[in-house]
Amino acid sequence: MRKLILLAALFSPLALADAISVTANSVLRLPNKSSVVHLQRLEVADSATLLLPGSLVELKIDELHMGREARIAIVPADAPLKIEVGRARLDEASQISARGAPGTYERAARAGRNLDLQLHALQTPVLVIDARGGAGAPGYVGLDGANGKAGGCTWGQASRGADGDNGGNGHDGAAGGRVLLAVPSDFPVERIKVQLDGGAPGIAGAAGKPGAGGASKGCLVYRTAPGAAGKPGIAGQPGLAGAEGELILQRL
Repeated sequence: MRKLILLAALFSPLALADAISVTANSVLRLPNKSSVVHLQRLEVADSATLLLPGSLVELKIDELHMGREARIAIVPADAPLKIEVGRARLDEASQISARGAPGTYERAARAGRNLDLQLHALQTPVLVIDARGGAGAPGYVGLDGANGKAGGCTWGQASRGADGDNGGNGHDGAAGGRVLLAVPSDFPVERIKVQLDGGAPGIAGAAGKPGAGGASKGCLVYRTAPGAAGKPGIAGQPGLAGAEGELILQRL
């Protein structure tokens, strides 16, 4: 009952909650009607995931604990997301993921989410942030050409096979995100791992195969000349890789 009341409270434009706990091996999504959320305590247990919606633009957490292999996953969006944490304890293999979304045939790849992340007190073996761009969609595969129609055994003419269609071009990968990261002055830089690679380029669409020329079938003595085969299509071009993101590191 307490969790239901808590989630209902998060539907307000400015939500304030005592605590949220994501149990081990589970996924919890915050409601997508709150643009600003303040949590006094957030606990994401081992192998659990907290999903932050694209509508969220500011999240303040007084105390954060992430278990082993726990994740805070952030939905791609155009607006940057500010996360401010008072005290953070992140166990081994935990991460904050703001990866972009891969492209589809109908939608371009999404860039990694831009983050403004402030961690005033931090305890972790390695701080892992993933803001890589989404991969581009592959190009359309060209359609194969239709086979020609057969001719007769003593009359008629076989038709030529149709040409294969050209393959489509691969789509471009999206850029990595821009991460403004503020950590305590004594936190070692070698324990910070931020992934900002641009998305992989979409592969080129394969060319369509040529259709075979028509040829007479079942003839015993005579047969008409077969039709010529069509021409193969031309393969598309691969897309471009997304641009690398940017890391700006500050000390608190």
